[in-house]
Amino acid sequence: MTAEAGAGGTARRAMAGSRRGRLTGLTTRGRCLVAGGIATAACGLVLDERDLLRIGAFVGLLPLLAVLFAARVRRVVVVTRMIDPPRLPVGGDAQVVLGLRGPTLVGALRLIDTVPDAAGPDPAAPPRFTVHRLSSRGRAELRYPIRPALRGVHRIGPLTCTITDPLALAEFERDLAGATPVLALPRTVPLRGLPLALGAGEGTPGAALAHQGQGTSDVLVRPYRYGDELRRVHWRSTARHDELMVRLEERPWRGGMTVLLDRRDEAHRGRGADSSLEYAVSLAASICAHLIGSGEPVTLVTEDGVEVLGAGRPPGEAGVGHVTALDPLLDALASLRASARTDLVGPAFDRTGDVVAVLGAVQPGQLDAFLARRATGGHAVLLDVDTWDPAANGSGGAVATAAATALRRAGWRVAVARFGDPMERVWDDLVAGGRA
Repeated sequence: MTAEAGAGGTARRAMAGSRRGRLTGLTTRGRCLVAGGIATAACGLVLDERDLLRIGAFVGLLPLLAVLFAARVRRVVVVTRMIDPPRLPVGGDAQVVLGLRGPTLVGALRLIDTVPDAAGPDPAAPPRFTVHRLSSRGRAELRYPIRPALRGVHRIGPLTCTITDPLALAEFERDLAGATPVLALPRTVPLRGLPLALGAGEGTPGAALAHQGQGTSDVLVRPYRYGDELRRVHWRSTARHDELMVRLEERPWRGGMTVLLDRRDEAHRGRGADSSLEYAVSLAASICAHLIGSGEPVTLVTEDGVEVLGAGRPPGEAGVGHVTALDPLLDALASLRASARTDLVGPAFDRTGDVVAVLGAVQPGQLDAFLARRATGGHAVLLDVDTWDPAANGSGGAVATAAATALRRAGWRVAVARFGDPMERVWDDLVAGGRA
């Protein structure tokens, strides 16, 4: 997926590199004038016609003067590129702004910016511009949109410029701006509710009630949400944070939440943005965003137990809001690649917290290794990856059904996701299973 986009970008960079080596050149018109000027001058010498000789010399030297003129413009034109915003979710819109600065133009500038296929806007037609003049201050601004179709770090550029003289006799090609990265984040959707084991009392997040130690504040607050009672507003925290903060009635036990993302290549099907791996990444990102926003410290790990990034702190702790805590997790997920691992062996999960696992295809032997890491059960979303495989033709599903049955027997609450299922509905199924 991301590798394909990278390969396309590499090919375009190679083409740009070959163009970069061509520093000077005469156009077909310029070469014809040189040849015509030489022929005319030769005829003038043979016929002893000085006027004909002057005309031939002028015609022959004119393209050379055009080369010098275009070379001067090549050296003084400067281009800067800015992407707003520099990080955005998949399918979001961003603007690429090209700022030109230089002397008054007499010829024309033809600009072509290199955009990877995965970043859009149209892989068959890269952004092209022709600039005939700059403003009175020697500046110009060009814009075009991009809409990333795949998560990852996409590099916009280089920007290739072809500079010509007014008569189009000579041209220079040059890379005026290098590559600028843009980060395409996984798409997230809003989720509602928490499975029963993840909360207690009046919608308060946490696996158990207060376990307070010496020096621990008795008051835990979070940002005000629509529907909260005004009597629960904590005015001291509101004044400190400069936004409405409400008091939680019970202090949750901060055992922490572990979200496991199965990124094994063999456990997923499909390609590109419609693959089961991209669905799993987006679902894991949505779960992290929902849990952090609900007041849960979150640790995101891969199938082998390696932490993707540090724990996200819930609102009200150390003055860190859920957006700030979520951003590093989304950045890490944006560049996450598939793994070549074939098993689910890893360290045991923390017993003081809870687990939400997003799993691909799980074979019986792999399931035993996974259950050995958590004897007390947890929550799992199983992807029926056969529904992402066009070759399956609607058949299959036995692997996901068997794995879901085995997990439920081991005390896990399970929801099964199929191709086309909204993530919100899958999460609602998991929440409903927890309440049952």
